[in-house]
Amino acid sequence: MKASPSGSSALAWCPMAVAVLCAGCTGTTYRVKVDAVSKADAVASAEAQSYKLHSKGAALADDSLRHQEAAEFIKTALSGRGLYEAPTAETADMIVELDYGVAAPRTKIERVSVPVYAQVGGGVRYEQVPVTSSRGVTSTRTVAVYEPPRTELVGFDEVPREVVVYEKYLRITARDNKPAAEGKPPAQLWSIHSSTEDESKDLRKYLPIIASATVEMIGKDSVVAKDIKVRTPSPGVDFIKKGMSDDATMVAAQTPRPKISRRSVKGR
Repeated sequence: MKASPSGSSALAWCPMAVAVLCAGCTGTTYRVKVDAVSKADAVASAEAQSYKLHSKGAALADDSLRHQEAAEFIKTALSGRGLYEAPTAETADMIVELDYGVAAPRTKIERVSVPVYAQVGGGVRYEQVPVTSSRGVTSTRTVAVYEPPRTELVGFDEVPREVVVYEKYLRITARDNKPAAEGKPPAQLWSIHSSTEDESKDLRKYLPIIASATVEMIGKDSVVAKDIKVRTPSPGVDFIKKGMSDDATMVAAQTPRPKISRRSVKGR
């Protein structure tokens, strides 16, 4: 059994505990596709609590500011499931590989609603108006009144539009922290591939949004890819951005941690 580092506590984030009902709040909703796979048996997956974070791919420099920020987002997401970072790779239950980026742009056709306007009204109408002569005699006269047409919204029409979209993706994979045996790599415990696409390629903006959608699926199997709606601002995204601050640590201290034990992963 590998115990938690002294004086540390993992933040078991529970949306029901921190969510705030906000009627009439303004914000933006993003659709994140999450595909989670858990290949380990339930006992082994649940008992692997400590990890060491590794970067996957040479493009992710461990010392870059972008990577450090992304790593903090992922560590916070993992803390939301009661996982904590081990002090050394040797004492970790599992190795978590981190991969993220922006895929090559692609063009797609989407249908968008456009307003349809039309000119209504206008024309000529005739009115009877009183007219007083120089002698003080009042009579009526028919005059023409010209009314200009007005533009009004009469409906909407769907038209195709060609757009260039960018997929922002995040992959985190957990492997058993054991030496390779008989030429086989360490067993994969679980893996999550999350992504969202639109016309933006601002990865820094989207990483906390994507990471917040992965929290509840860590160590689980989604069976099929799921579409998760993420609203920002929201408690989930704020949790990822805030990280393990003093306030978050206080919540962690008040949250009971699950009992940690370690068994070997057999049958693989």
